[in-house]
Amino acid sequence: MAGFIGKERHAVDEKGRLMIPARFRRRFGMGDEEGAVESAYRHSEGLYILKAPDRSLELYEPFIWAGTRKTISALSDFNPEERLLKTLMYESLEIVELDRQGRIALSKEFLEHAGITKDVVIIGADTKMIIWDPDRLLGLLEESAGRFATLAGRYF
Repeated sequence: MAGFIGKERHAVDEKGRLMIPARFRRRFGMGDEEGAVESAYRHSEGLYILKAPDRSLELYEPFIWAGTRKTISALSDFNPEERLLKTLMYESLEIVELDRQGRIALSKEFLEHAGITKDVVIIGADTKMIIWDPDRLLGLLEESAGRFATLAGRYF
């Protein structure tokens, strides 16, 4: 079953809250075979939001983030590179709650990281949602326009 697919434009309100598109909210928990009871539990656990290195934000459901958490937890605290990666990952991560209106509150730190002041583009990327400032996304797309065929040829 397909995950989050599509692109929508929304705005962050004056309190830093972002409405998650209804079509994405309807997908919550559908990729997990454990059913509706487990889905209700996951919503109470919150969603994981990550400051991505490309200056976007990535939003994950708990059951998707669980695989990444397991990989991070397996890294050694005694290996300096692995310990650094753990620190960098967890420094860039927060848990946000979905309110009754389908909004999440983004911290000032996360908004500044992504350069978000008002409008956002939310891209459904199968197992996650990617949140971009529209101007940054447009710049990335324009800068990378000629690379699509090369990248697709390399990986597909």
